[in-house]
Amino acid sequence: MAIMNTTTAPVVRRSRRQRVGLALGALLSIGNIPSVLTPTPDGEVGPPVLILWVGTLLGVIGLVAVVVAWRSGNRAALRVAAGSLIVTALTALPALFVDIDATLKVLSAVSVVLTVIAVVLMFSPEQRTVSVDD
Repeated sequence: MAIMNTTTAPVVRRSRRQRVGLALGALLSIGNIPSVLTPTPDGEVGPPVLILWVGTLLGVIGLVAVVVAWRSGNRAALRVAAGSLIVTALTALPALFVDIDATLKVLSAVSVVLTVIAVVLMFSPEQRTVSVDD
């Protein structure tokens, strides 16, 4: 009877930082989904409708990617989630340089900072456990 080697690959577990980053990414994505439902009123300064549609689309893509990354640990899904968050943050940057209400500028700045924090946390080192053979 042959003895079989039953070594397995190390189990990868998400660290607390990664889970916080993914949760923050999910919240940011959820916050972007309804953006198309709040168009800028006529005569006021605000994002064009195209940017609102892009924000909604990226919110949906980001949320799906975060869920897939959370459940499966898929690195490609993690990259897609980070990419959608980064592009959304880039679309918010012009708000910091136009003459709009200070509250909107602060919200835009906060969303950009939270995006940076979420992406950094999502790509923090993973916890690895070593499998031990008996």
